[in-house]
Amino acid sequence: MLLIILSALFSSSETGMMALNKYRLKHQAKSGNKAALKAQKLLKSPDRLLGVILLGNNFVNIFASSIATIIAMRLLGEAGIALAAGLLTLVILIFAEVAPKTLAAIYPEKIAYPAAYFLEPLLKLLSPIVWFVNFFANGFLKMFRIKLKESDHHELSQEELQTLIDEATGQLPGEYRSMLTSILQLESVTVEDVMIPKQEVYGVNIDQPIDGILKAIQKSPYTRIPIYRGTIDDDLIGILNLRRALPTLMRNDVTLKDLVKLTRPAYYVPETTSLNIQLGKFNLNKRRMALIVDEYGDIQGLLTMEDLLEEIVGKLSTDAKSKQPEMIAVNEDGSWTFDASEFIRDLNKEYDFDLPTDGPKTLNGLIQEELESLPNIGTCIRIDDYVLEVLETSSNAIEKIRLIDVSRN
Repeated sequence: MLLIILSALFSSSETGMMALNKYRLKHQAKSGNKAALKAQKLLKSPDRLLGVILLGNNFVNIFASSIATIIAMRLLGEAGIALAAGLLTLVILIFAEVAPKTLAAIYPEKIAYPAAYFLEPLLKLLSPIVWFVNFFANGFLKMFRIKLKESDHHELSQEELQTLIDEATGQLPGEYRSMLTSILQLESVTVEDVMIPKQEVYGVNIDQPIDGILKAIQKSPYTRIPIYRGTIDDDLIGILNLRRALPTLMRNDVTLKDLVKLTRPAYYVPETTSLNIQLGKFNLNKRRMALIVDEYGDIQGLLTMEDLLEEIVGKLSTDAKSKQPEMIAVNEDGSWTFDASEFIRDLNKEYDFDLPTDGPKTLNGLIQEELESLPNIGTCIRIDDYVLEVLETSSNAIEKIRLIDVSRN
């Protein structure tokens, strides 16, 4: 009975040690859990750990088999050998293998942590024998060019981290899972994907009387606005921070020269910059706004710190700077009517679509790229599971479209 119990202890400790969550183990070890520290130390050399466990397990099993054989021969003669072998195999299989290993797989910490206290001194005691066994075992594996150290790496890929987040339904609220998912996607999203397009950038042209300039500044929905002459592409003077400029703007004798002095040089960012890099650059350069430029240096749009943070935490406010897509209508047949200038990526997030985002950024651009021309009203195209019908056009762009999700109908 004692040998069966020892066999069960070795079997359960083997499964428990191997089934430990490596990241939970690291956390508990850093928190000062002594059993976790011992288990972590043992798992740093899995070949030695398995060596001492299997050495002890095989020894007690063979010893138990020898004793059972001797007893059976004395009681039943040679015929008892087969009977003893069969009964002992059944007993060891149930009570020393399957049952304890199943228990250890379900509760690895409850089995592995106490086991670490007797495995550590046992490993020291049997170290010469374990070394001898591992020398030949590892040498045999090396004959097949198996790298033994590769099992020490437990880094998770982005996809594996995403799977962990998706499966943490009980531990994490939905909004936290959404934020973590957005953080993981920052590397694959560029500033071009979330910027305010150039045609929607609110700026002030100073080629007008000072009264007109001040009125335009007063109407601004933003605290930071570009100041330029002619157009934003012709002569960009800089960025005016209205909070800092407020004392000057309150004066009755404010001049254009005063406003120009208050501007700060614009901060430019390539359109291919990923959001995770730009988040660090905003912090490093003490900036909250950047102008996005293409490979030729032409301004394509504007990005603020708030726009970037909205990619992580969702919509921050309902002010004028929000780029949340708005549906024009929901039709009786279950289709949607959208402004063709809406960003595809915003529609995917808001309405759970799966429209392609690796090409044009807007519905207008997507349709025109597929057709390679400006379509007529009534033109329909199918892209994956979506049918897009052109409802309105202007001289150079599509204005409204009707979208049908075939997979939902």
